[in-house]
Amino acid sequence: MPKPPLPKAVADLLARPCHATIATVRPDGQPVSVPTWYLYEDGRILVNMDKSRKRIAYLRADPRVSLSAMDPEDWITHVSIQGRVVDFVDDPDLLDIDRIAVHYTGQQYVNRDPSRLSAWIAIDRWHAWGRLKDAR
Repeated sequence: MPKPPLPKAVADLLARPCHATIATVRPDGQPVSVPTWYLYEDGRILVNMDKSRKRIAYLRADPRVSLSAMDPEDWITHVSIQGRVVDFVDDPDLLDIDRIAVHYTGQQYVNRDPSRLSAWIAIDRWHAWGRLKDAR
């Protein structure tokens, strides 16, 4: 699997509001995968979660993640990244979740509960498939 920096075509796909899943590892070693919204900025991935999510405890114990972003018009075209959470940031003013929601829906995040946490993911490795299969 290639390491960053990402080729332009791969970065361009990640910069779109793609369907995505994120996988974390529970303390017992079981992987857990859930749909997620994200932003790709400055070579990193930003995700945002309600502070009550178990995923936060999993990520604090083991920061490794895998995220797959699928082209909504051609799901076989996707980019999968393997990386690790390098920073957690409280989001009491909902600035990060609003940026992410606007990216996906054009509007602020509907739930205005300020109990949110952002996680920045550094990309260690990646692979692409479909029309991006040969991107290097």
